[in-house]
Amino acid sequence: MKTMKKILCVILSAIMLCSACIVGVYAQSPSDYRIISPYADVVWSGDDAWGAYRGSLHSHTTYSDSDIDLASMVKEYYKLGYDFLANSDHGTTGVEWNREPEKQLLYSYQTIIGKKVAHLTDEEYEAISDGTFENRGRGMLCVTGANELNNLSLTKNHVNGFFLPSDVGNGFGGVENEAGYEKAIKFVQDNGGLSHINHPGDWINTNADPEAVNDPENIEFFGDLILKYDSCLGLEVFNEGNGKTGYDRILWDNLLMYCLPYGKSVIGFSNTDAHTFLNCDSSFSVFMMEENTTENVRKTMQNGAFFAVTRVLRGSDFEIGPSEGFDTRGSGIPFPMYKELSVTGHTITVKAEYADEVQFIADGKVIKKQSIGSEPVVLDLDEIEKAGEFSYVRAELKGEGGMCLSQALVIDDGSEPLSFEQKSDGRSFLNNILMIIKSTKIWAIMQKIIISVRKKIK
Repeated sequence: MKTMKKILCVILSAIMLCSACIVGVYAQSPSDYRIISPYADVVWSGDDAWGAYRGSLHSHTTYSDSDIDLASMVKEYYKLGYDFLANSDHGTTGVEWNREPEKQLLYSYQTIIGKKVAHLTDEEYEAISDGTFENRGRGMLCVTGANELNNLSLTKNHVNGFFLPSDVGNGFGGVENEAGYEKAIKFVQDNGGLSHINHPGDWINTNADPEAVNDPENIEFFGDLILKYDSCLGLEVFNEGNGKTGYDRILWDNLLMYCLPYGKSVIGFSNTDAHTFLNCDSSFSVFMMEENTTENVRKTMQNGAFFAVTRVLRGSDFEIGPSEGFDTRGSGIPFPMYKELSVTGHTITVKAEYADEVQFIADGKVIKKQSIGSEPVVLDLDEIEKAGEFSYVRAELKGEGGMCLSQALVIDDGSEPLSFEQKSDGRSFLNNILMIIKSTKIWAIMQKIIISVRKKIK
């Protein structure tokens, strides 16, 4: 009997040892990963549910090159149901809507040609802020300190700075091309603000060459800026009617794959960049926040707990599409929106409204596409081969009223992030000279002439 007990003990010990080995192997296998979601803290339902706040962080008035004065523009956003707005005129740091920002000499032509230049009255500002204006019932938050830098640039290397002091950044004309991007981003960081890269497709001229979003040099350039400056959060993936920036989502995917190994995600922003009333209802964001405050807007910009929406997009031959374009600006059709985006283990669950289809994208490729209705859609990554090797997964909703993107949900396999080394420090003397030349207006004018000639030849 004692002999039998000893044998059983040996067998049980062997089984337990084998189990421990299996667990140890599993813990080190590529399939052992976790999904890090920027929406992890969002409360989606119940009495404590967070609000979904619609806003734009990039818009213009006659204080720069818009056709619409500040007072009228603010009222238009309010009428459309926006919850927050950052006015970011070119080279002009935004202040409260009942104050006049520092005027720039460059835009004095607005009054000469008869355009109205006006801000809200104190009474209008208070009523719009608390929601009593036209009895809307909820206020619209004024986010001050926004400025579209590099306003004198001919190459459209624009950078939006946020949360700048009112006396900082006015008249920031900038320089051209690569040097201008870095100068503006560094300026914002040095002054305690946040930034994102505006409409990059305009600078790399994707209308003429859509494949520029896949150019390794472009990916490395923007990626290194985002990695070098903590305050540079990402880029606009949707801008206005996406006329010159229709492929920036593909650039975003490439930048995510470039930056995530270094431990930094890339936030995708969506802004109206409105110069006319029509584009006040073009591209915008929906922030998930406990309360609509400036502090929460800043925090949400950094943690990515928001969605990027557009009502306008061209058709595309790229895999992520859409195959057919759409334009629902001013239609009043509800735009698609997430009612929940949650993670459990290796599964991602999406609940949505006003959406017909959801597609999941990992490392720039569509990994699942499904019709969506009242029932949730579940993506189980354990059913997808080598899913643990993905950098990220993101989701896109499509509906009659437009498209809505989630931020990236990061696939974390526990590896130590790479250490970023500033490649610019290793530039040759000749490359430094070339960058200086490319930052000049003469070079920018030559670029414009060459592009114009090429268009005529085609």
